[in-house]
Amino acid sequence: MTKQDIRKMLRRGGQQGSPDEAFALLQALDGNKLLRNAQIVMAYCALPDEVPLEPLFQKWINEGKSILLPRVVSDTTMQIHHYTAPNQLEVGAFGIMEPTGEIFTDYAKIDVVIVPGMAFDKQGHRLGRGKGYYDRFLSLCPQTYKIGICYPHRLLDQVPVDAHDILMDAIMTI
Repeated sequence: MTKQDIRKMLRRGGQQGSPDEAFALLQALDGNKLLRNAQIVMAYCALPDEVPLEPLFQKWINEGKSILLPRVVSDTTMQIHHYTAPNQLEVGAFGIMEPTGEIFTDYAKIDVVIVPGMAFDKQGHRLGRGKGYYDRFLSLCPQTYKIGICYPHRLLDQVPVDAHDILMDAIMTI
């Protein structure tokens, strides 16, 4: 199957994770040793079929972590912004909540990036939504630890891979 075929299949299936699955995934993610020790974490605001990380944002801030979130600024680019409070979010591109905080550009300082995807495979490959935002961004911070996170029905045996696709260091699912 092609990337487009898999995306169509997943969209047609319309499956979203259950609240119990989301809770279990957030617990597992929050228990990740590298994430627990991280100072600067890039996360995301979830679309309906993605694992919602928002419940962890305030906890991480209270632990002294700097939280970064992406903001789509063109057809090919996303900027990274600081997040410190829910009032720093507004509806942005694709209906995703996006940050309005200060722009962050020192990508080498990011300890962990938590990456959404339509699907992942067991080898760490990610199937995104087809625009390449994350692959372009992740190519700018190759040393950063990358955690892909998905509901169990989105972990596939194999996803098609192109030369520009960035491999995850870990996949978090239940």
